[in-house]
Amino acid sequence: MTDAATNPANTATAAPEMLSWDSRGRRMVTIYLPLACFVFILLFPFYWMGVTAFKPNAELYDFKTYNPFLIAKPTFDHIHHLLFNTAYPRWLVTTMTVAICSTILSLFASTLAAYAIQRLRFRGSQYVGLAIYLAYLVPPSILFIPLATMVYRFGLFDSPLALILTYPTFLIPFCTWLLIGYFKSIPYELEECALIDGASRLQILTQITLPLAVPGLISAGIFSFTLSWNEFIYALAFIQSSEKKTVPVAILTELVSGDVYQWGALMAGSLLGSLPVAIFYSFFVDYYVSSLTGAVKE
Repeated sequence: MTDAATNPANTATAAPEMLSWDSRGRRMVTIYLPLACFVFILLFPFYWMGVTAFKPNAELYDFKTYNPFLIAKPTFDHIHHLLFNTAYPRWLVTTMTVAICSTILSLFASTLAAYAIQRLRFRGSQYVGLAIYLAYLVPPSILFIPLATMVYRFGLFDSPLALILTYPTFLIPFCTWLLIGYFKSIPYELEECALIDGASRLQILTQITLPLAVPGLISAGIFSFTLSWNEFIYALAFIQSSEKKTVPVAILTELVSGDVYQWGALMAGSLLGSLPVAIFYSFFVDYYVSSLTGAVKE
């Protein structure tokens, strides 16, 4: 007879170990390995920007002597050149101003629109919400031509105000669609009780709905701020002066001379330009996650 037949205790102890090994191997293949690949693909561009930003020019163009993935002698020359020999600080301030103003304007308009569509329940409100969402699907490459004509006629060409007024054309539809879904998850009974107590719609919006919708507002604000910060087509078409450009456009047009690419300064500008978005996101990540998992439970 076999050992398993003569000693059932060995079989009983071996089975859980085999099951545990199979479970660990399955998790490794289906969860950890794809997650590691995803993290590597996601973070490698930032690592490459950081390495290139702090590498001397000698290391950037000599791969035979120096390892392209490591830094032998770090330097701050590229960052110093970017901050003191170019208008990068002004580009950064302009980008920040445009992103903040566009985000505030878009959140204000989309909050009123989403509340009216979801709570006032007027005839055809669902079709209005669908139309607003479909407007978000229109490519910006199609809209910037007629918008450029309007910007020029209103005398806003080559002004950051042109970007502040045109960015909401693609921010408001998305934020409205996002907030409609979030307002839908807030119990309507809360507003009915307030109406019975004599509260107006404006009081309900400002004192009940908006405090409960803070995670949704922050989520919409993160998306709006990120899209405004990284927008390229409108900023390229509406701004011509070097000192008024935004960071995404300026580092591409001002740090490239003909066929000469200042790779160190380009990567330093990209790295510094991505930090405000990362910092902004890190402060509100908890609210962002809560907005994705739901609002108020009944």
